[in-house]
Amino acid sequence: MEIPSFITMLGYRVGTFEHQFMHVSGLLFFALIAMFWIAHGLRVAIGALQLPWLKNSSPAADADCPRVSLLVAARDEEEKLPRALESLRHIDYPGLEIIAVNDRSSDGTAQILHDGAKHDSRLKVVNIETLPEGWLGKPHALRRAYEASGGEWLLFTDADVRFRPDAIRRAITLANAKQLDHLTLMSDVEMHGFWERSVLTFFGLGFHLATNPRAVSDPRSRAYIGIGAFQLVKRSAYEASGTHRRLALEVVDDMKLGKIVKQMGFHSGVGIAQNFVTIRWHAGIKNIVRGVTKNFFAGSEFKISVVALQLTALFCVSILPFLALPFVHGWTLALVLLSIMIAMGFHSGTAWVMRASPLYALTHPIGAAIFSYMLLRSTVVTLLQGGIIWRGTFYPLDELRRGIV
Repeated sequence: MEIPSFITMLGYRVGTFEHQFMHVSGLLFFALIAMFWIAHGLRVAIGALQLPWLKNSSPAADADCPRVSLLVAARDEEEKLPRALESLRHIDYPGLEIIAVNDRSSDGTAQILHDGAKHDSRLKVVNIETLPEGWLGKPHALRRAYEASGGEWLLFTDADVRFRPDAIRRAITLANAKQLDHLTLMSDVEMHGFWERSVLTFFGLGFHLATNPRAVSDPRSRAYIGIGAFQLVKRSAYEASGTHRRLALEVVDDMKLGKIVKQMGFHSGVGIAQNFVTIRWHAGIKNIVRGVTKNFFAGSEFKISVVALQLTALFCVSILPFLALPFVHGWTLALVLLSIMIAMGFHSGTAWVMRASPLYALTHPIGAAIFSYMLLRSTVVTLLQGGIIWRGTFYPLDELRRGIV
């Protein structure tokens, strides 16, 4: 055989081998992505279908209503606070007390709270002038609210949350039926416009995947959840878990409250409130991006390695299959389509629960890309600042890392 012919044949065989290798590698890679959606997406989606809905719990009768203290911290909330206070004023629950903390506000928050107390005898206002060393503002304010309360159950919420009048009665019924010490509810997020719905429905999907709500009630599982809009916890369980003193420097204090209660062996559970508990989180995509700057890197425990892993995973499972779709065929195409179908099916179900059109599942890769940007931005900004700025107060990164629960 002539040398040129041999080289040509060798090159052909090498090229064929490379092509086959790339084909098999791609097939295996997308098989792993499909396995992820089958193993985790379907598992969590099926688990979500088993979560209790607040609407299916009847309002507790007066005789079955233990004393509840609703605790809320407010700092510079003059825009959203009046609407929230109006909903609190109409809550139908015997023996309810409302402890609202004005945490060093520089706007009209203090006046709004004090005016509210004149119209609702159940509302007590606590004013904070200075923040002690070793505390973040919100955990400290909630700790002060607890110290001023006397309820058998404590309901932690936020200053922009609105309640249906019978929401607490139904929550008590649900907590008693499930024999819970801690109940947190997924609330209805008020959304406007294409971009808010695209981002927030993906956020809801990601939250389910990251936390596995159905497993929270399983004492053998390490899963935990705490949602700031609604956390109902027995006073005894809260005190035994260390109160917000343990969360003094925890940025994601709502999630970590669920963690410390679960760690202490108390029975925790998750339910779906839908419009019984409503929050207007951030208005517009720009405010959403800015609003999560302090949270997302904190949710990754301020670890760059964790962020890198999360960004890679987001790209591989929620963006890459859509990008690869025009370029694959055969079994690889089947695996890519399977991944996309499960992801979009899960997304459409999440959108429906959040009372958005299931068609927002079509925005899945867009939501993933924006979510990735928010995570990356939170990481970069926090590192460049050397900490976070929360409600006008700067907290150093080294101190925050020491406070992680």
